[in-house]
Amino acid sequence: MTQALLIRIMADGLLVPIVLIGIYALTFKIPKGHKLESYKRILMAGLTAYLIAKLVGSFYQPSAERPFELLGSAAGASFLKNPGFPSDHVLFVAAITFAVWFETKQKLITILLAFLTLAVCVGRVAALVHTPVDIIGGIVIAMIGALWYLNGTPLAKRPKLSLSKRQK
Repeated sequence: MTQALLIRIMADGLLVPIVLIGIYALTFKIPKGHKLESYKRILMAGLTAYLIAKLVGSFYQPSAERPFELLGSAAGASFLKNPGFPSDHVLFVAAITFAVWFETKQKLITILLAFLTLAVCVGRVAALVHTPVDIIGGIVIAMIGALWYLNGTPLAKRPKLSLSKRQK
């Protein structure tokens, strides 16, 4: 296997198993009775991250050109015709990883997805379609979207704070 093919698989091809593993985990590993609430949080987390990414990307771009353009070479992976901050590929796979982590609590699946997500990050930089700043931006923005998962326990099920006898 050539180096270029390996980089392309890491940068683009790993999205397929990440999506399939995510679908499996989010379909079969969320407890019954919790799926609707989980899916609402996943939708809101993803939409929030995407909106923030587009807003930030509209006013902040570390460079007007992608690394392969600056070096005068060909791109080693697919890309959109924009400066590239933040990485949409990384934002997408990180959002799936966070959804599986928070909503299923499946440690092995989450570790596998985190490893695959890291491989996508390395692949996007190695393919010269993103800089490390683009990658970090995608992960950080996915983490901001993941704040929706902190609201995972309904108020009615949260432990009540008891007042001490003196405060009653």
